[in-house]
Amino acid sequence: MRKKTAARRIITPDPKFNDVLVAKFINSVLKSGKKHLARKIVYDAFTMAESRGKHTGLEIFKKAVSNVKPVLEIRARRVGGATYQIPTEVRSDRSIALAIRWLISYASERKDKSMSAKLAAEFLAASNNEGSAVKKKEDTHKMAEANKAFAHFKF
Repeated sequence: MRKKTAARRIITPDPKFNDVLVAKFINSVLKSGKKHLARKIVYDAFTMAESRGKHTGLEIFKKAVSNVKPVLEIRARRVGGATYQIPTEVRSDRSIALAIRWLISYASERKDKSMSAKLAAEFLAASNNEGSAVKKKEDTHKMAEANKAFAHFKF
């Protein structure tokens, strides 16, 4: 091994729910260092999701993240001049990061008034196994399934 692996940063849990996953999500929503605004957006999304759904906002959020987390993904690998799409298992920390990224990106594409309303709608859709973020996960899994023949080229 040539270089040291990067040390994992310890993320402090968020103040309201005392949850690390929520803190990670807030950090991903964060723009231009405005953490207070990011927290307000996420907490408002939780209350909106709670009012529209049957469970608490935190439960809906956790269910949404677990439904969007991918198990498999494809990675490009060059073998003898040809590039193969090789299906690989996703590490747990990467799957959470991808789920958070997909939820935020597809929420921002929605047609709604505020970002918190968009996030709430995406949480509810994802917790019911529907919506764009869940579709992205299913597409990723389909691609991995279609390229299963190249699994023997694993890294």
